[in-house]
Amino acid sequence: MNTMNITSQGSVAILTMSNGENRHNPTFAKEMQACLAQVLNNKEHKALIITADDEKCWSLGIDTDWLMPALKEQQFQQIRDFMYAMDDIFKTLLLFPIPVIAALNGHAFGNGAILACACDFRFMRADRGFFCFPEVDLSIPFLPGMIAFVKKAMPYYRFNEMKLTGRRVAAKELEQDHVIEKASLDQQTLLSDALQFASNFDKKRAIFSEHKKRLHKEIINIIENENSHYIDNNLLIV
Repeated sequence: MNTMNITSQGSVAILTMSNGENRHNPTFAKEMQACLAQVLNNKEHKALIITADDEKCWSLGIDTDWLMPALKEQQFQQIRDFMYAMDDIFKTLLLFPIPVIAALNGHAFGNGAILACACDFRFMRADRGFFCFPEVDLSIPFLPGMIAFVKKAMPYYRFNEMKLTGRRVAAKELEQDHVIEKASLDQQTLLSDALQFASNFDKKRAIFSEHKKRLHKEIINIIENENSHYIDNNLLIV
């Protein structure tokens, strides 16, 4: 069963996650990477919006119903493969040759919030949803690469506070910190705002890609050269 689908409005591709809380597991990683490749295969696409069709959630991060049994059964290779697959998704988004806009229709928690930070721009509903890094309460530390690209998406003082407290933050506060482009009034306005923003892009893929490659060079280096120590040695939960 597909857990996400792609539609187009003019030059904008819309990737809609459609699996409820849209938690991340091996199936999610495989389908997300396939969808990102499908978006790029259409040369008419000038921008990508990633959203969800759930009434409450954009993405609640790691699928603990999959992860905890896998840890208990010591399925470490499966977990390592998943973590590397998510790293590949993050790198794909960081280097995506067209703008990627997260339209947050609801909660973005943990790895879901991290996924949003890997995008170039973010919009969020003002009337529903929180942005949160609960890892400090779940005994799950960030990988070095995650820290690196979340810092490009939000001011360091706000990331420091959210990461160490696990506090839930709503759209208006994120707008003030320029983490999101706009706190949209409601669901309908969210998609309208994101589409209007995305439709303004008409950049050549080659130059857009080169800008992102140089802009995120250090982040990609951290993902490729530092994350492996923690993944390969099963240092993902304290």
